[in-house]
Amino acid sequence: MRITVDAEANAAYVEIAPDVQDGDAVEQVVIERPERGDVVLDFDAAGHLLGVEIIGANELLRRSVLAKAEHL
Repeated sequence: MRITVDAEANAAYVEIAPDVQDGDAVEQVVIERPERGDVVLDFDAAGHLLGVEIIGANELLRRSVLAKAEHL
């Protein structure tokens, strides 16, 4: 598992499946967190969870998680 953070976009990605490529996710399920951000679950064609995108990372993740993440 790998966590990356884009501070400029205030977004993070938790990669659950190894080597997720553009286009691998064919279904996204959005969980809205009003006034905080969104969490997007990415699934492949077989229905497997590939990763989790966190929009509003500063508001939704603990500082300790952000500090340990790989910064892009």
